[in-house]
Amino acid sequence: MLKKIDFARNFLEKHQEQFRCPVCNKAFQLKDHSLICEENHQFDLSKKGTIYFLTHSIQTEYNKKMLVHRGKMIQSGMYLPLLEKMIATMNLTGSTLDVGCGEGSFLAELSSLGLAGAKFGFDISKDGIYLASNQAIEAFWCVADLTNLPFTDQSMDTVLNIFSPSHYQEFKRVLKKDGTVIKVVPEANYLKELRAAFYPDDKSKQTYSNEKVLAKFAKEMDVLVDERVTFTFAVPKEYRLDLLEMSPLEWGVAESVKEELQKNPLSEITIDVRMLKGKNR
Repeated sequence: MLKKIDFARNFLEKHQEQFRCPVCNKAFQLKDHSLICEENHQFDLSKKGTIYFLTHSIQTEYNKKMLVHRGKMIQSGMYLPLLEKMIATMNLTGSTLDVGCGEGSFLAELSSLGLAGAKFGFDISKDGIYLASNQAIEAFWCVADLTNLPFTDQSMDTVLNIFSPSHYQEFKRVLKKDGTVIKVVPEANYLKELRAAFYPDDKSKQTYSNEKVLAKFAKEMDVLVDERVTFTFAVPKEYRLDLLEMSPLEWGVAESVKEELQKNPLSEITIDVRMLKGKNR
């Protein structure tokens, strides 16, 4: 069995033309286990087969603990009806870029549903990318900046943007002419049981509006699909504690509330999201 670094090198050998230097935007050449551009900027593969493309440090609160819990919930089937709808709208054999991939679970689940082709995932969280490198799928994982993607112009068929920030200028740059962005954003009732349990006395924390996000997408992209997807997920007993720590919702919760919820965790949760698909105008 190939080591991760050797698997990643083989991937780069096949797909190096889809990468570009984030410092000078010049083309890369693969030399040993490094990508080196014409200006001699060098980015090395780690032992885990990942590359750190950031030229400056970026702070993120998405730590390993939260990402592990998030991954378990995604793998539990929590988002399956949504993922099945997404897969039905996707180019299954083209190149797919997962923006803000975290620990890589969404890309792994989509792969199990039939997503083939070259798969790329990036995040600003090094913890997330190290976890993603353990996913049992053929994909390349890297730490990169959303506003300065290390990918060449018109190199991707699909950009996935699931519960993560957007940078449409970069999305449109890396998309092929017939490529599409698939974006998933929360709707008003997303995780409503968890919000109510975490913040019983704070109504502002129990509501969410995505109007600005939807308006921005419609302004930047030619909208092909705009569908609200809503269902209730019965949380398997073995995952109920993971649910409590899978998202940033947990960060400001009082310890007494957490302790009570750990004794009596939620048995079901509402998934309420908007699935958007758009292309360059």
